[in-house]
Amino acid sequence: MSSLSLAVRDSSTMLRRNLLHARRYPSLTLNLLLTPIMLLLLFVYIFGDVMSAGLGGGGADRSEYIAYLVPGLLLMTIGSTTIGTAVSVSNDMTEGIIARFRTMAIHRGSVIIGHVIGSVLQSVMSVVLVGAVGVAIGFRSTDATALEWIAAFGLLTLFALALTWIAVGMGMVSPNAEAASNNAMPLIFLPLISSTFVPVDAMPGWFQPIAEYQPFTPAIETLRGLLLGTEIGNNGWLAVAWCLGLATLGYFWSKAVFNRDPK
Repeated sequence: MSSLSLAVRDSSTMLRRNLLHARRYPSLTLNLLLTPIMLLLLFVYIFGDVMSAGLGGGGADRSEYIAYLVPGLLLMTIGSTTIGTAVSVSNDMTEGIIARFRTMAIHRGSVIIGHVIGSVLQSVMSVVLVGAVGVAIGFRSTDATALEWIAAFGLLTLFALALTWIAVGMGMVSPNAEAASNNAMPLIFLPLISSTFVPVDAMPGWFQPIAEYQPFTPAIETLRGLLLGTEIGNNGWLAVAWCLGLATLGYFWSKAVFNRDPK
C-alpha cells in the first residue's frame, strides 16, 4: 500500500473515531452552539428595534438588523465550535491515547487530520443550524446569486479550516481540557469586538482599529457582501489572506508540537 493510500485510510479511520465521539458526547458541541443562538435571539428580540433604527431600518421593523446580524453570527458559530476541537485534542494528548497510536502501524499525521476534518464538518453543520434559526426569525438573502452562495459557503469552510488548525495547536499546548477551553476563548471573544453587532465606524475612534484589524471583521463583511449585496471592497482578499495565514500557522504549529511531544 502506498503512503498516500495509507494516509487516506488511517485519516478516514480517525475521522470516524472523532465523529463517533461527537455523537456519543454531544453536550460540549451543544453548549458551544447555544452561545451564538442565544446571542442571535437576544439581539434580535431585545435590541432589534433599536439596532434596526440605528442602521436606518426604522424602529418598527427589525428585519434590517436581522440581515446585518446573521452573517456575523455564522462566523461566530465557527469560533464557538472549534473550542470543542481544542478540548478534544487536549484530551487525546493528555490521556495517553496518542502514545498508544504512536506504537501502532498507522500514518503519523492521521490523528491530527481526523480532528481537523471532523471539526470542519461539525462547524459546517453548526453553521447550517444557526442559519436555519436565522431564516426562521426572518433572515432573507433574495439578491444573492448561486455563484455568490457557493462563494459564501466556500468562505465559511475556509474560515472553519483556519480556526480549526489554530484550535488544534491550542489543544496540543494545553496541559488539560480546562486550560484548552480557556486558551481557545479568543476564538469566541474576537467576534464580540468585531463588526458582528455594530458597524466599525459606529464604534469609538480609539477602538475602531481593534475591531478592523482582526480576522473576523473582513470575513464578516465579505459574507455580508455575498449574501446581502453590500460593498465588499478589500475585505474579500483580506479575509482569504487571514484564512490562509491562520491555517498555515496552525498547521506548522500543530505539526511541530505533535512531533516533539513525548506523551
